[in-house]
Amino acid sequence: MLECVVNISEGRNIALLAGLAEGLSGHLLDVHTDADHNRSVFTLVGEEAPRLLTRLVVERLSLDDHKGVHPRLGVVDVVPFVPLFGATFAEAERARDDYARWLADELSVPVFSYGSHRTLPFIRAHAWRDLDPEFGPAAPHPTAGAVCVGAREPLVAYNVWLRDTPIEVTREIAREVRTEHIRTLGLQVGEFTQVSMNLVSPSEAGPMHAYDSVVGCAARHGAIVAHAELVGLLPAAVLAGIPGGRWEELDLSEDRTIEARLAAAGISR
Repeated sequence: MLECVVNISEGRNIALLAGLAEGLSGHLLDVHTDADHNRSVFTLVGEEAPRLLTRLVVERLSLDDHKGVHPRLGVVDVVPFVPLFGATFAEAERARDDYARWLADELSVPVFSYGSHRTLPFIRAHAWRDLDPEFGPAAPHPTAGAVCVGAREPLVAYNVWLRDTPIEVTREIAREVRTEHIRTLGLQVGEFTQVSMNLVSPSEAGPMHAYDSVVGCAARHGAIVAHAELVGLLPAAVLAGIPGGRWEELDLSEDRTIEARLAAAGISR
């Protein structure tokens, strides 16, 4: 089975997002929406649902209308394919490349790919500067921009919110927390600031480790932790490694695992 976690650059038009979700019935496990980021994360299964969602988003959204604190290259910004339950990384790479060719051929949207050959942060730093798209036009689509399409192992997207903390301090905390297992950004989100993280090796550094790292750094800087936020879903094995007494503090629960959502949707593994 392949999971696909499609990040789109819209987090404020609730009616539009509800309409997109309705059309993905049977393939949709979760939608996480953030108005400050102006971004939504659709957790899907299979290869057809990401194409359906992509077509609808490209038709309905424009980067010209977008304002939000999260960096983005396109209205459909990031599309990673993730192998689950016996699927191989090679299958995820094949799905990535098939999707990239489809997107370039059908919708004329340029594609940057990531995986074992380069990382998503590398694309964000180099796209349109000294890195050209691998598929599709050599210039951004006039309204859709470009898409970062990847193959990766399961990760956990996780945020820790800080109150009464200057953004410069939050960015310093993000730098101190950053490791090979934890990718970080320091962002201003309304009246709060946020250490936004991708836990790329959650078996090595999961939500509890990331949260405690931010808390420790925040204490040294006199910053105040407000709350934690899981973005999307996490593998059951990652949750099992965290004491149940800390789940509420860490914004975790059994029904927010990939396995629980598959069962609730009646999707067999």
